[in-house]
Amino acid sequence: MRFLAFAAAALLASASTALAAPATVSVTIGPELQAKAEKTYGVRDVQRLADSLRGEVERRLTKSGAHQDAQIELVLTDAKPNRPTFKQLADTPGLSMESFGIGGAAIEGRLIAADGTVTPLSYRWYESDIRQAYGDWVWSDAEVSFDRFAARLARNDARLAQR
Repeated sequence: MRFLAFAAAALLASASTALAAPATVSVTIGPELQAKAEKTYGVRDVQRLADSLRGEVERRLTKSGAHQDAQIELVLTDAKPNRPTFKQLADTPGLSMESFGIGGAAIEGRLIAADGTVTPLSYRWYESDIRQAYGDWVWSDAEVSFDRFAARLARNDARLAQR
């Protein structure tokens, strides 16, 4: 009898989980960053960065189950690389992949909950210590920014609300 009750509870739990869909995440590139991409960073690099942000947010929200049936619209408004991008290397003779600096990213957007409630979002993080900025990849600090943003979004952290 106890087994039957457990099986029924498990069936109800899986049915309710199946009804909720994971959040839909879209990421666009802000106009100022798009201009930087075309002139300085390279369009392909910045588009890959936007795809990385979308993937990280989707992964964290799927794992946590937060914001199910919500729509999340994000704008990557700024990004600074830790190392020169391929376009920067091609455009500037003598520039080296050994060059490095502090990087990071800024994100804005909104979360539209299943009930229609709209919550504005804003997050920015840039490394402040050059000793910590020596990443292996061009966009290391931007990726850290995405990871921190996605973790806070998955936790419903109120500090993401726009000020």
